[in-house]
Amino acid sequence: MSKILYVEDDPNLGFVTKDNLELEGYEIVHFQDGKEAWKSFSKEKYDLCLLDVMLPELDGFSLAEKIRKQNLQVPIIFLTAKTMQEDRITGLKIGGDDYVTKPFSIEELSLRIKIFLKRKDINKMHTEGLGNWEIGFYEFDYQQLTLKSSTKLEQLTHREAEVLKYLCERKNQVIKRDEILTAIWGRDDYFLGRSLDVFVTRLRKMLAEDSSIKIENVHGIGFRFAC
Repeated sequence: MSKILYVEDDPNLGFVTKDNLELEGYEIVHFQDGKEAWKSFSKEKYDLCLLDVMLPELDGFSLAEKIRKQNLQVPIIFLTAKTMQEDRITGLKIGGDDYVTKPFSIEELSLRIKIFLKRKDINKMHTEGLGNWEIGFYEFDYQQLTLKSSTKLEQLTHREAEVLKYLCERKNQVIKRDEILTAIWGRDDYFLGRSLDVFVTRLRKMLAEDSSIKIENVHGIGFRFAC
């Protein structure tokens, strides 16, 4: 049974969501403020985090930042208000994996959760053969989420590693933006597209020591990973 950390300060919404997700077969640990949720995360093992943005004591973004410092692999889904569009981008920039806009249906939320937990299970089953990639004078280890050169070791987030893996598998090809978004996030979305640009910028900086490596923008189409 997958264990989910759910943080929502609205008691009615929290009760309904928790009840419905438990009917789906998940173990839901619900907190109404970020500080108590962080105490629990520090001690317990969770398979996924479901975080409202607006929380007392410790907001969802600050909580996610603390979670990411301790664990780069656990999926984080933000619950964002429909009117707060920038929240979606902010959440993805600081290490969130996806977002669901309020008001949401339980069916939509459950589907997003299933996608991430299914990927997590697949990664556990197929750690062999995911392998390492040599990128110029870097070594990329997807399983360990590391990018290593002779002078430094970068620890990647799960999303950064997924984007880099997707590029490595299509080296020297023109890759459409919508293909990357659909493959990694499951949908083509404006806000996810902006977040993808952030991930690409981060990867460029990490790979900057080797001038032969380039993640080129292909105007109006997407990217080309050349090395």
